[in-house]
Amino acid sequence: MAAQHRIEQISTHLTIRPGTMFGSPVGQKSGEDIVVVSALRTAITRAKKGGFKDTLPEELLYHVLKATLDKTGIDPAIVEDIQVGNVLPEMGGAKAARMAQLHAGFPVTSSIATTNRQCASGLQAVAGIASAIKSGIIEVGIGAGVESMTHGYGPTGTVLSTESELLCQTPEAKDCLLPMGITSENVAQKFNVTREAQDRWAAQSQSRAAAAQKGGLFDKEIIPVTTTIIDPTTKEKRSITVTKDDGVRENTTVQVLGKLKPSFKPTGSTTAGNASQVSDGAAAVLLMKRSKAQALNLPIMGKLVSFATVGVPPNVMGIGPAYAIPVALQRAGITKDQVDVFEINEAFASQLVYSVEYLGLNHDKVNPKGGAIALGHPLGCTGARLVATLLTELERRKQKIGVVSMCMGTGMGAAAVFESE
Repeated sequence: MAAQHRIEQISTHLTIRPGTMFGSPVGQKSGEDIVVVSALRTAITRAKKGGFKDTLPEELLYHVLKATLDKTGIDPAIVEDIQVGNVLPEMGGAKAARMAQLHAGFPVTSSIATTNRQCASGLQAVAGIASAIKSGIIEVGIGAGVESMTHGYGPTGTVLSTESELLCQTPEAKDCLLPMGITSENVAQKFNVTREAQDRWAAQSQSRAAAAQKGGLFDKEIIPVTTTIIDPTTKEKRSITVTKDDGVRENTTVQVLGKLKPSFKPTGSTTAGNASQVSDGAAAVLLMKRSKAQALNLPIMGKLVSFATVGVPPNVMGIGPAYAIPVALQRAGITKDQVDVFEINEAFASQLVYSVEYLGLNHDKVNPKGGAIALGHPLGCTGARLVATLLTELERRKQKIGVVSMCMGTGMGAAAVFESE
C-alpha cells in the first residue's frame, strides 16, 4: 500500500519551476539558446554476438568523438569539457574515457568526466554540458554516452555485490536491489499490462525499426566504425565495418513472440522478445550557445529547451517516463499535444505500454523508428543515442518539437524537450 500511495502522490510532490529552460521558449530564438550542432552514434550491436563484441568501450567512444570532430570541422581545442554517460565499467570508465578523448585528437588541456544516472546517463551527460554552458563555466562541450555490455555485463545481469542490513530495513531502499526484470513484472501486474499488449508493442518496435532501416532513416545518425572481430571457433581476426544496428528482427510477429517463455518469473509476462536487448554502442552530442554556433558558421540541428528528473517507487521503476515527461513539458511551457515525436526508451514493453497509456500519447508519435526492443539498449549510451535519433527524425519530417525520456533502475525517470531548427 505504501508504494501505491507514493505512485498516487508523485505528481503532488514534483516541483514545477517556471523559467527553468535552457534558453528562449519554444517558437523563439535567442543567442543564449543551448543548441545541438552535431548528434552522432555508432550502430548498436548485440552484446557478445554482434559486430562490436571484440571492441572495447573506449574504442567505441573514440570513434564517435573523432567523427564529431570530422563532421563539424571544429578545432578540438575549443571543446572545453566532455561528459560521458557510462554505467558498468570499473571506476566509472574514467580512464577509458580520457584515453578515447586524447586519441580522438582533443588536447590535454580539454577535460572529461563520466556520469552514471543508470539508463539516463547519456541524457544526463547532455544536460550536464548544457548546464555548464548556460552557467558560463564553458562555451563548448560534448555530452556523450558509451556502453559495452559485452565487456561490462555479468553473466546473470547483476552487478550488485553487497546488501546492507541497515538500509534494507526501509522497504523501498531494499527494493533498489530488485532485478530490473522483476520490476517489469511488477509494473505489468500492478497496472494490468497484459502479455498481449507487451508483445504487440514489441512486434511494432521491430517492424518500425526494420522499415526505418530499409528506408535508410538511420543512416544520417550512424557513423561507420571499422573494427576487428574474432571468430569464436577459429579465433581468426578479421576487419569489418559496422554500419547498421544488428538486433532488428524484421519478421517478428505477435504470434512468434507469444511462444517465448517468461524470463524472470514462471508465470510472468516479460520475455526476451518484449524487453530491450543487451547491446554495445556509443553516441555523442556537440552543444554550444546559438551565438557561438553562428560565429563558427555551424549548422544548428535544434535547441535543448528543458530537462527533468523525478523519482518513483523502485519496485516499479519503469513508470519513470510517465512522471518525468509532464515535468519537462511544463518547464518548457508546452503540452503533450504540441509534441511531434516522443523517443521513449523501451527498457521493457510493460513500462512503455504503461507510460504511453497513462499519459494518453498518440501511438504514432512514439518511437516511430522503433525502440530499444529492436535496436538495443547499451545503458550509458542510450540517452545520447535517443537525441541523435530524435533530431534526425524531426528534421526528416520537417517537424519541430520532440521529447526524449527513459526510466532508470532504483526508481527514477528523466525527460528532455528539444526543438528542431
